[in-house]
This record gives sequence, structure tokens and C-alpha cells, in this order.
Amino acid sequence: MKEDVKVGYSYTIKDLPMDERPREKLKKYGVEALSNAELLAVIIRTGYAEDTAIDLANRILSIDSSGIEFLSHATMEELMKIRGIGDCKAAQIQASIELGKRISSSREDKIKVNSPQVLVDLLMEKMRYLKKEHFKVAILDTKNQIISIERISIGNLNASIVHPREVFNAAIRRSANAIILIHNHPSGDPTPSSEDVNITNRLIEAGSIIGIKVLDHIIIGDNRYISFKQRNII
Repeated sequence: MKEDVKVGYSYTIKDLPMDERPREKLKKYGVEALSNAELLAVIIRTGYAEDTAIDLANRILSIDSSGIEFLSHATMEELMKIRGIGDCKAAQIQASIELGKRISSSREDKIKVNSPQVLVDLLMEKMRYLKKEHFKVAILDTKNQIISIERISIGNLNASIVHPREVFNAAIRRSANAIILIHNHPSGDPTPSSEDVNITNRLIEAGSIIGIKVLDHIIIGDNRYISFKQRNII
């Protein structure tokens, strides 16, 4: 007769057979050998009740149809809706995701922007799955090297949200020579709207007065993008 599982008992990775333990696989074969669920199991460490850490990891990855990409924007509240994921495990997951993002963003230092693809390579994976429109500005020095990439606003793109004051305040503080505008379309379709074009023209006019050039506006979709400069929109 099967022994009853104690309520609240936390299964650990050690409860699995040796050859199924993610940490042991990592040591023996390298981190690349682990599946997404196994990587997540290493982070959360323990299971809950009858579920192992891998069971919990698979449950997290099945929350959304986008799979692992869901974690790039998951909130603590969303993660904690899963039985067995408390504030500690949710915090561990979010901290790991944020470290990955920061490592990726550290590549921005001293990168020269000589084509839209440079910024697309930096930002596509960060922005393609966002559920709201995020408006960012790449701030460049006299050699078109990235000084920083600043987030200006979140929400539907319109003139009240993307104001020249906020855009150029960030650029002036960083002693910018030029800027490139970037925002995403949550629909996945990067085709510019009339509002996108109007805001771009407004910012170009403001930049010409201030003395900071607007070199391009890049719209990021789902693994697609449009450059206003390449399309001769500006």
C-alpha cells in the first residue's frame, strides 16, 4: 500500500534518482545540457508536497503559451499563484531573470551603432514579448557609441506620454550627441502608425532646436523590426 504523502513535505532534488538530478547533470555535462525545466529546478531547489522541483518548474513554464519567455516579464504575484511557489521561490526566480537581463545590457558599453541591427540585437529579446509599449532612447556619443539606453515611458504611444521634455532631459543629462528612438509593438507587427510618425517628427524638430540629432526610430515587433531611416520615413 502506498504511503500517504505528508502535507507540506518538501521534496528536494535529492529525492530523484542520481542520473535525473539537475545539479548532478550540470556538474557532469555542463549547464548547456539542462532543459529549461531543469535549470529552473536548480534555482527553486525544492518541491512541494508530492511535487518535485522539476514538477514545479514544469508548472511554471506551462503558465503561458510563450513558455520560458513568460519569465522575462512575470510578476511575483503571477508566480505565487502556483501551489508551492511562495515569496522566496518567486524572488529567487525574479532575481535570476534580472541578473540575465543585466548581463545582457552590460554589452551596451562602448558599442558603436553603425546600423539599426546593432540595437535590434541588443533589445529584441528584451522587448519582443512585452505586453505594453515601452519607449526607450539610445543615447550616443560623438562616435555613435552607446552611452546608455534609457526607458522613457510605458503605455500606449501618444504625445502625452512621449514628451520631448522627458526624452531630451535624459539625453542632456548624459551629454548626448545624438539619440535613436526605440519602442515595441505588443501586437508583434512593427508597422508604424500615424501616431508613431507624428511623434517622431515632433522629436526631430525638438532635437534640432536643442542640438541633439534624432538619427532613427526603430520599432520592434515579434522577431521583426522597422527602421524609419532604412524606410526613408525620416
